[in-house]
This record gives sequence, C-alpha cells and structure tokens, in this order.
Amino acid sequence: MDIMDRKRSNRFAKPELLAPAGDLARAKTAIRYGADAVYLGGQSFSLRSRASNFSMADISEICSYAKEHHAHIHVTVNIIPHEEDFDGLEKYLQELERCGVTAIIAASPAIMKTAREYAPSLQIHCSTQMSVTNSEAASFLHRSLGINRVVLGRECTMDEVYAIAENCPVETEAFIHGGMCVNYSGRCTLSNRMTLRDANRGGCAQSCRWSYHVYDEGREVNGKQLFTMGSKDMMAADYLYDLMNAGVSSLKIEGRMKTEYYVASIVRGYRHLIDAVYDNDGPLSKEEMEKHRQEICRGENRETWPGFYQGSADEKSLIYHENTNADVNHDFLGTVKHIDKENGIMYLEVRNPFRAGEKLEVLTPGYENRTFAAEGLKDEKGIIIDLANHPMSVVSIETPLYMEVGDIVRRAL
Repeated sequence: MDIMDRKRSNRFAKPELLAPAGDLARAKTAIRYGADAVYLGGQSFSLRSRASNFSMADISEICSYAKEHHAHIHVTVNIIPHEEDFDGLEKYLQELERCGVTAIIAASPAIMKTAREYAPSLQIHCSTQMSVTNSEAASFLHRSLGINRVVLGRECTMDEVYAIAENCPVETEAFIHGGMCVNYSGRCTLSNRMTLRDANRGGCAQSCRWSYHVYDEGREVNGKQLFTMGSKDMMAADYLYDLMNAGVSSLKIEGRMKTEYYVASIVRGYRHLIDAVYDNDGPLSKEEMEKHRQEICRGENRETWPGFYQGSADEKSLIYHENTNADVNHDFLGTVKHIDKENGIMYLEVRNPFRAGEKLEVLTPGYENRTFAAEGLKDEKGIIIDLANHPMSVVSIETPLYMEVGDIVRRAL
C-alpha cells in the first residue's frame, strides 16, 4: 500500500531516533547531531567485537553526557551465550545499572532473565537477532521475560509493522538505515564455516561480502566479474511517515562499525526528516522528500534499497559486483578540533585530501548547511600549502562562519 493511501492513525507520534556508536567520540557525535538515544557495546557480552567498544568508565561518562543532553544510552548484551559465557554477567549488568544505562538489548532469554533479577531498573529490549515478526512472539516475550521493547526483525513488511505495532503489548523498534544481513536477522554461519569466527558471539567476518569465483561443473561462469552475495544497505527514508503512523516507538540506524562522518550525517539527515514529517503532521511532498533523501545519502558508502518494507526482496536488493576504492565515500574532510574566534581561524583534523580554495561545507548542529572556501590553508607548522593530504594532521583555514569544536566538514557539492 502506498503511504499516501494510508489514513492518518491515532498512533501517529514522534519516535525516538536511536543511533549507533563504536566509541566515545562517535557516541557524543550522535547525540550532538540529534539522536535521542545511542546504542553501544561494552567490552563483554556484546557482538561487533571488532568495534572499539566501551570500557565501564566510558559507559559511565557517556551516560552522564547523555543525561545532560536529555538522551538515553542502550547497551548491547546480545551475545548468544554458551555455557562458559556467563561468568561475570550479574556483576556486569549491575554495573550498567549503576552507570545510568537505560536499557540493554539482548538476544538470549537467559540474559534477559538474569537482567530482570539482578538489575531490575534496566529496561530489556529484545534484539533483532530473535527475528520477531509477529505480535504473538512479542506478547510471549513480554509475559515470560518482562521485556519492555521488541526490536522487529528487518524482514517485516510495512503491513506487518502496522499489525504488530497495533497489537503489541510493548514498544516496538524498527530499523531505518544501515547494513542488512544476507541471512535472517544475523542467523548466519558463513563466518563460522569459513573463518571459524562465530557471527553470533561477536566475530562475524562478513563472508557474504567477499568476492567469489563461481563455478558450474568445474567451469568458471563469472570470469573477471567476481561474485558477492552481500545485501545492499537499507535506506527507509520513504517509509518514515508510515513507521511513525504505525506507532513505532523507536527508529534505529545500524552502524557501530561506521565512521564519525557516517554517524553525524546519517543521524542529522534523519533528525531533520523525522522533525519535518512530524511538524507536517503527514507525508511530505515529493520535492521535500527528495531533498531529505539526498542529504541522508551523502553519508553512504554502499548502494541502498528500502528493505523489506516494500515487500519481498528481489534481485535488486543484492550487490553482485566487487567493491573498489572508487565506491568509497571521500566527502568527509575532517573534524573541527579548535577555533580561534578572534582571528577567524578554524583548525581541522584531516581525513580526506582537499585543495586550497576548494568549496567546503560545515555541519553544525542547529544550523543549516553552510559552505565556505578553504582560504589561507596552512599546515601544522603554519606554512601555506596548496593541498591537505596527510590524514590526522591538523591544518588551519580562515573562515568567517560560526563553528563549534566537533563539527564535521565535508566536500561541498
């Protein structure tokens, strides 16, 4: 059903915008750019073992920062535990509770039960790994384990989301952007088979995204074009009104492994879109939607599709070709590290190369996108340069614009 055909529901509301963070800096970036809540992984009991992940001191610090900005912190405790994986769980959950964590995201009934017993003030959110695609499953988990929210399986269609949200006894959370597993909500053993890294214990090697030679009875059939079976990333901007109209409580961005620029630009893009749809009290015009869609896509590295909200997946949902460096987003030019307001100079920590005089764009929370030229470009020794091309070096740029430390600077279109 087209979004324009759906009647305005009495469940229409502004949802929480939930953003990912792989470390403390990205968590603060997400909150600065408009996230209502951030989810992150600690150094125990969490998937995404290759993310930087948070020490307990980091979790305590980000909880304090979030409280100051009226945001919340959710911690993933989403490992599928084996017998030896329970050591220290009770103490860990109590520490999260003490730090001020709002909720844990769990995929194991055993962990949920332990949290309810040992850290009762923590909300329990059922992870997408449990592939909840109907309200009966959500009701069962609420009755038996006391969950407070169910994260819907990414395989739900929009009609199913409407039905679940209407009949669900607890809050619902749905993904709107980011990576899609080629299997059912992470229930994959490719990584286990091919690398002995357990995807459901934090070690996914993303084998679906590798490039493969394909053979038919001993004859290679794909030649120079190597095959990959990875899914395109989800980009559900066109379904924001529908999700809000269905009464979904939280809209989730995937990407704890992604960069600071991805977090800032994607969160900012969806923040503006959610606010615009809510203020409009209904769907936006095609022109307005296209503007928001383009802004969101500025942070992307991979091809996107709307996910299963449109119905079943087809051949357009997969990436069949090799990715190269040409596919990588090089728009992120740096982060503002210091500002000399008196002399109108900004100091930028460089991420991708740019030239003196090139048109740049700064993303400051609470401000529209603003552009300026890279005038008076100097290196760390104060020497005038034509090209800033040393990653993590700090260069100075003359600018009349108001900026804040932590602002993202990218290449202007």
